[in-house]
Amino acid sequence: MSFAQLRQRLPGSKVDTALDAAVRAARPALGTALVFSLFINILGLTGPLYMMQVYDRVLSSRNIATLVVLTVLIAILYAVCAGLESLRTRLLVRAGLKFDEEINDHAFDAVQRASLRKASASHVQALRDTDTVRDFFTGGGLVSLCDLPWVPIYILFATLLSPWYGLLAVISCLISGALAYANDRATRKLLDQATKANIAANSQATTTFRNAEVLQAMGMVPNLRKRWISSHGEALNWHAVASDRGGTLMAATRFNRMFMQSLILGLGAYLAINREITPGMMIAASIIVGRCIQPIEMAIGNWKAIVNMRSAHGRVQELLRAVPPPAARMRLPDPQGHVQVENLIAHAPGTEFPVLRGVNFALPAGHVLGIIGPSAAGKSSLARILVGVWPVTAGSVRLDGSDLRHWDPEQLGAHLGYLPQDVELFAGTIADNICRFGVRDDAQIVAAAQMAGTHEMIQRLPAGYNTDIGENGASLSGGQRQRIALARALYGMPALIVLDEPNASLDAAGEQALNVAVQALKKAGRTVILITHKTNNLGLCDLVLLLNEGSVHGFGPRDEVIAKLLGPRLVQPGAMPPGAPAAAKA
Repeated sequence: MSFAQLRQRLPGSKVDTALDAAVRAARPALGTALVFSLFINILGLTGPLYMMQVYDRVLSSRNIATLVVLTVLIAILYAVCAGLESLRTRLLVRAGLKFDEEINDHAFDAVQRASLRKASASHVQALRDTDTVRDFFTGGGLVSLCDLPWVPIYILFATLLSPWYGLLAVISCLISGALAYANDRATRKLLDQATKANIAANSQATTTFRNAEVLQAMGMVPNLRKRWISSHGEALNWHAVASDRGGTLMAATRFNRMFMQSLILGLGAYLAINREITPGMMIAASIIVGRCIQPIEMAIGNWKAIVNMRSAHGRVQELLRAVPPPAARMRLPDPQGHVQVENLIAHAPGTEFPVLRGVNFALPAGHVLGIIGPSAAGKSSLARILVGVWPVTAGSVRLDGSDLRHWDPEQLGAHLGYLPQDVELFAGTIADNICRFGVRDDAQIVAAAQMAGTHEMIQRLPAGYNTDIGENGASLSGGQRQRIALARALYGMPALIVLDEPNASLDAAGEQALNVAVQALKKAGRTVILITHKTNNLGLCDLVLLLNEGSVHGFGPRDEVIAKLLGPRLVQPGAMPPGAPAAAKA
């Protein structure tokens, strides 16, 4: 067992996340950049030494040859320094790319898992936070942090010129460091609050404009504008308070720098008058002590970026630990569609009251199950659980005898078709949406569209299957969106297809196409679960499940369940009895 694994098992220890792995992946490049910073800072002494030689040797000796040699030498050293700085920048860019490569997949998947637990637009902030951390690698903040460890080099050279200069450099660095610490203490919590308020305001705006048509039609724009302005104003207020405090400390830092520069010259003049140093040493010391303060000032100047990066890092780390990746699953044989639900208890994510209680039923492969019941009976909740969107609190849902939790989601997804009640399409072409944005198989795309009865409708669009539908299919009608989503659910002829109110937005032709599709799926041996309020669709079903208040109130062959609903009426096998729609809705 490695030390890292042992540490993770210790009480109170925090498990490493993909973010830790990404930082480790970028660490070699950061270490090399730090080594480059050592040589860059040593070469930073070139200017002061050149000035000292010019003042103390060239001017006194009037030797032009010495001046030319010194100038050529300093040009070479400056070129080397510039080359090292360029290489350091490239290394930091590569570190950022390596970091991004390691974290992106995990961050995206974590946002998906968090969204399943509790729908919120704020989860997407984690993707922007990973960009913030990555961008920090190539920003001035990290460069200043790379230069900070080598400040003692300048203090050492200042001390060699005069112990007074070394003391002055130490005092100056201590003052700058104290101001940086005070800046952190004064603004960290304020900037965190400002960032959280800003994220909340942006999330609110995103969710608001998803319903732009409702806002406009019902005159809700002024009210929701006021609501957003209030949230946005809160973020601005936190930023203003943080800026006020940080501005005061920045002013104190500038005063320290300017005063120290003048004090260095004054001290140099005093020492030169007393012949303790030369005029050239005075100029060199002024530059060297200034270079002592420069990395600290850069760090303070980039403090907001450093704080933002640290906050972003913390938020990503928190999300990754809150929704860790599932354990690796074995690849199981492709499912045939046999569904078995045993003693199922389930909660909606983030709620305490169960939406399903003690649900039991078995559905053989190749059969059609109709799920009926009043509103809020738990029908859509059961659909989400059957396709693995919501977790099971107790009991089990099995597909071909294997618990859904044992299936690899990517393998299982290719064999599931799901049409939710609220249809969601994605920006892209119709073909991309039908094939689930995977590798395009034109024959299967057309076959799915034909089965859903939408092929002719697609062909009438300007670009056919290559028509770009816009965000959430904004360019399509509700019925068109539902039929394309149905084609997406049927793509590849999945073993299990769950359709939640599939005819909610369909006209008569669309309903007829749906009936034909369900019959074709049944003939092909596919398992179909049909959730509906329109009981005329139950004629397609072999079995019927009646839900009410989260519990099963009837399950069995269609005619038997309908007969129980209608009381002692005679029900003709294979046909819906008169009055069935009204009775089944009750």
